[in-house]
Amino acid sequence: MKIALMMENSQAAKNASVLKELKTVADEKSYSVYNVGMSDEQDHHLTYIHLGIMASILLNAKAVDFVVTGCGTGQGALMSLNIHPGVACGYCIDPADAYLFAQINNGNALSLPFAKGYGWGAELNVRFIFEKAFSGERGQGYPADRKEPQVRNAGILNQVKAAVVKENYLDTLRAIDKDLVKTAVSGPRFQKCLFENGQNKEIEDFVRTLLA
Repeated sequence: MKIALMMENSQAAKNASVLKELKTVADEKSYSVYNVGMSDEQDHHLTYIHLGIMASILLNAKAVDFVVTGCGTGQGALMSLNIHPGVACGYCIDPADAYLFAQINNGNALSLPFAKGYGWGAELNVRFIFEKAFSGERGQGYPADRKEPQVRNAGILNQVKAAVVKENYLDTLRAIDKDLVKTAVSGPRFQKCLFENGQNKEIEDFVRTLLA
């Protein structure tokens, strides 16, 4: 599994700590982690709006399988990601949220509130969240006897979103303010992740053209 971590300006100072915990969990499973957002407060400036664009590009291009993100409350990043096609982001405060989201909703992104309750043991809570988010087979339902309707409903929700967002994915990118998208894709670590792992040439070509 390929996992992208992306953080915005208000919580960039926590990136090293969050990245460390994510890699601790991912390395045990031989998963790859790509730190594609802000690495510190001096890095290129990103808001939670940029995070949604970045996540949608990486997921739709199949450059990564999962996105871990967030902001101060986690709500802005959640909303920003979920407006895009091909992205199903959950809100995660504690390890139980991560486990239940993986088993019931089986989405491809998590948004964490990095400014709420980030005191003693915060790094442990983050690590336990990642352990539950990436442990075992996803989509098994909880409790187990609810698996069938939960899997069915998750699939229906994806179908409803695809019906509501009718445009071709690239058309949705073209409809967004060009400067917003250009800033979102401007980071060299983001570009490296996309261009080395992407499986959709049209999306990659669009980004290259935008950066030219």
